Formats: sequence, structure tokens, C-alpha cells
Amino acid sequence: MLQFLAVVQVLLVMALVGLVLMHSGRDAGMGGMGFTPASQGGTHIVERNLTRLTIVIAILFFANSIALFHYLK
Repeated sequence: MLQFLAVVQVLLVMALVGLVLMHSGRDAGMGGMGFTPASQGGTHIVERNLTRLTIVIAILFFANSIALFHYLK
């Protein structure tokens, strides 16, 4: 079980780092690639979905970290 949780942790870390690196400022990254005009001031659905996916992966990472901690205890 420990090996499984450790492998999942590594995969979650890689996914989380990749997702965070995809985020950028207002005029860069997925939001600044021409999907939405700057005059609208909002984020496009791609940027919102990227944020949601990042939050889900972060929650899974946190839960897996707690599971690893309790398993090692």
C-alpha cells in the first residue's frame, strides 16, 4: 500500500507542477492566447477549467499526503 501511495504522490506532484506552470498572468498563458478579448476583462472557459483542474489535483495531493502520513505512523 505504501508503494502505491508513493507512486500516486509522485504522479500528483508532476501533474500539479505542470498545471501550475500553465497558469500565468493576465496577458500570458492560456488566458492570453487570444481566446478572450482583453476588453471583456473576464477569463475564458479554458482558463476556468484549468483553474478547476488545478484545485482538484491540489486537493487529491493534500489527501494523499495525509494518507501517506497516517500510513507511516
